[in-house]
Amino acid sequence: MSMNTAPSVLPARRLRDFALLGGLLALVGIGLAGLAAQTGWEESWAQASRLGLWQIGALLGLSLVNYLFRAGRWHLLARRLGLQVGALQSLGHFLGGFAMSVTPGRVGELVRMRWLKRETGWAVERTAPLVLMDRAGDLAAMALILGGSVSLAAGGIAGALPVTVLALAAAIVATRPRLLAACITFAHRLTGRFDRLFARARRAARTLARFSHGPTLAFSLALGLLGWTAEGYAFDLLLSWMGADIGLAKAIAIFVFATLAGGLTGAPGGLGGAEAAMVALLTLEGVPLEISVPATAIIRLTTLWFAIAIGLAAFPLAERRSLRSQQVRP
Repeated sequence: MSMNTAPSVLPARRLRDFALLGGLLALVGIGLAGLAAQTGWEESWAQASRLGLWQIGALLGLSLVNYLFRAGRWHLLARRLGLQVGALQSLGHFLGGFAMSVTPGRVGELVRMRWLKRETGWAVERTAPLVLMDRAGDLAAMALILGGSVSLAAGGIAGALPVTVLALAAAIVATRPRLLAACITFAHRLTGRFDRLFARARRAARTLARFSHGPTLAFSLALGLLGWTAEGYAFDLLLSWMGADIGLAKAIAIFVFATLAGGLTGAPGGLGGAEAAMVALLTLEGVPLEISVPATAIIRLTTLWFAIAIGLAAFPLAERRSLRSQQVRP
C-alpha cells in the first residue's frame, strides 16, 4: 500500500467501526425497548424514576472507584516494567483509553501504547506486556469474584463455572512467560506465516518475567478485586433501590458473569451479550421485566457508558500531551 492511499484507509476504518457500533447500539436499544414494551412503558419508567440524583451519583461514584483502582494497577505495572511515568500521566493514559472501549475487541484501547511510545520512546512490543498484564489482571479478579460470589449465593448461576475457568485459564496463560511463549510458537507453527509478528510476540512474552514479583502481583490483584467489587456492589444497591433485593452475593455474581459473558462474544464493550445475560439471569431470580430491563439499562449507563464519557474527556488531553512530549523528546 502506498503512502498516498494510507490517509483514505483510516477514515474508511473509522466509518466501518462507527457503523458497527451504531448497528449494535440500535439492536441493543430495540431489544431493551421490546422487553420494556411487554410490560408497558409506564411500569418500566416508573421503576427507573424512583431513583434520585444522589442515588445516580452513588452509582457513578462506585464506578469511579473501579476506574481509579484499576488506573493505580496500570501505574504499578508500568513502573514495574521500567517505564518512567508519573501517576497523573498513567491516570491520563488509562482513562483516555476508555474512549476506545467500544471498538471491536477493545483493540482501540491499544492507543495507550501509542502515547507511551511518544512519551518514553519505548517501542510497542516493549509496552505490550503492560497491556497484557492489565487484561489478565481484570480476568483474574473477575474470575475470583465470580467464583466467590457464586459459592456464597444460594442457587448458583448456570454457566458460571465454565466462564470462571476460562477467565482464570486466560489469566494464567497471559501471566506465565514460558507458557505464553509456547502458545505463540504453537500458533506460529499452525499458521506458518507472519514470522516477524510472531517473533515480536515471543519477545513481548519473555518480558512478562518482569512481573513475576510476589508483592506486585498481590497488590495488582487486590486493586482489581476492590475495583470490580465496587461496581458489583453498585448493582446490588440499584436492585435494592428498585425493590428487587436478591442479595449482595447474587447481585455481584450476575453483574460479573454478564460482563464476562459479554466480553466473550467479542462485541465492542460486550454490547448485546452483557445486557441479554443480565436480563435473563435477573428473570431467573424472579425479578420482573419492569425492573430487570431498566436496572440493566441504568447499570450499563453508569458503568460502560460512564467510562466512555470519561474517556472522551481525557482522550484529547492525553493525545496533546503525548504529541508535546514527542516534539520535546530527543
